[in-house]
Amino acid sequence: MKTTGFNKIFGSGPIGFLLSLLLLFIARWLDLRIDLPRVSENQFLLNTIFLVSVLLTLVIIVWSLKSLPVAKRGNQLCTTGAFKYVRHPLYAAFLTVFSFGLAIYLNSYIYIVWAVLLHPIWAYLIRPEEKLMIDIFGEAYLEYQKKTGRFVPRLTTKRWR
Repeated sequence: MKTTGFNKIFGSGPIGFLLSLLLLFIARWLDLRIDLPRVSENQFLLNTIFLVSVLLTLVIIVWSLKSLPVAKRGNQLCTTGAFKYVRHPLYAAFLTVFSFGLAIYLNSYIYIVWAVLLHPIWAYLIRPEEKLMIDIFGEAYLEYQKKTGRFVPRLTTKRWR
C-alpha cells in the first residue's frame, strides 16, 4: 500500500466497504431463497438492538476520530483513546458493532453468518495497512499489536503457547 494521502485517510475502508456491501447483497439473495427460522419474532427487540448498535457505532467513530485526527494518520502511532483497545476502531465500529446490529435487525441467521465472515475478510484486507505501520513505526507497532486486538478488544495480553 502506498502512503498517499488517500491511503492514510481511508486505508482499506473503501474496498472493504464495497466488498461488504456485495456480500450483503449475496446474503439477501440467499435469504430470499432459503427458508430459515427467524432470529426473533420480537420486532421491538430487533429495533432496539439495531438502534443501540447504530448509536454505539457513531460514538466509536467520533471517539476514534478524536483519538487520532485525520491529519496525524500514518504520521503518529496512537495508542490512546479508542486505539488503546483496538488497532482499527473505525473498522471495528462497522464490523463488530454495526454489522452485528444490522444482522440481528434483518432477522436472519444468514446475515449473522455475513457479519461473522466480515472479520476474516477485513483482517486479510488490512494486512497491507498493518505492514505499512510496521514499516513506519517498527518495534513500537509490533508491541502495540501484542497488546491490542485488531477489531475486538483483547481480554488478555498473554499469548497462548
